[in-house]
Amino acid sequence: MQSFFVLPLNIMPLQKKVIWITGASSGIGEALAYEFNKKGAHLILSARRMDELNRVLGNCTDAEETVRLLPLDLADAETLPAKAVEALSLFGGVDMLINNGGVSQRAFAVDSKMETIRQVMEVNFFGTVALTKAVLPQMIERKSGHIVVTSSVMGKLGTKYRSAYASSKHALHGWFDCLRQELYEHNIDVSLVCPGFVKTNVTVNALTADGEKHNKMDEAQEKAMSAEEFARKLIPKLARKQEEIYIGGVELLAVYLKRLSPRLLNYILKRSKVT
Repeated sequence: MQSFFVLPLNIMPLQKKVIWITGASSGIGEALAYEFNKKGAHLILSARRMDELNRVLGNCTDAEETVRLLPLDLADAETLPAKAVEALSLFGGVDMLINNGGVSQRAFAVDSKMETIRQVMEVNFFGTVALTKAVLPQMIERKSGHIVVTSSVMGKLGTKYRSAYASSKHALHGWFDCLRQELYEHNIDVSLVCPGFVKTNVTVNALTADGEKHNKMDEAQEKAMSAEEFARKLIPKLARKQEEIYIGGVELLAVYLKRLSPRLLNYILKRSKVT
């Protein structure tokens, strides 16, 4: 009976699968790179900082044969189609695109400059959509593929200080839910991943109202699960091609409370410390 439950992990054997990860220079993206590397996948690792990508590369095994680096900037959507052409040429295609790159926010909505709001949307939404659109024709032609998006619990609800961030994640859910319906006939899967609190530098690198770095780790982030633990929990769920994935702690209850009693959730949130 036990073997029955581990069988779904073999639905998508990872050895030699080509997996492209954005935001791979730190946090969840870096942790996923190491876990997939251990399982024998071929990796394309992308982020803005080439020095950090080289550091991640140095921590991978058999990197010369199985890992390629492709720096890119999700805020520059016009460059992403060309980056996709380059990525597709590295191993002859992409089996799984993990749209993990993004930026968070810590600011009151009334104080946030429009330039900052647009920056968050450009990276989190438009960059992710542009890269996905550039990879999709190859997957459609091959009749196989898996698109993964790192969203957030903030893609399902909203709290103080995160208006632009939550908006960008809500937008991802709308776009990729629609895309999933269009891709069933092409045998392409779409997974939206909604982390709760994970201990990464996401709050340190979050943008303030004027676009500067927050430069501070939130208390909830400090006490959260590690990126390594998150990656270990996520990969089996991706192997089963789950369409919506939630990984976190007690904060995940807010997602279900939002559905059952939005009024009660709002009552709780306005009295809660959300940083």
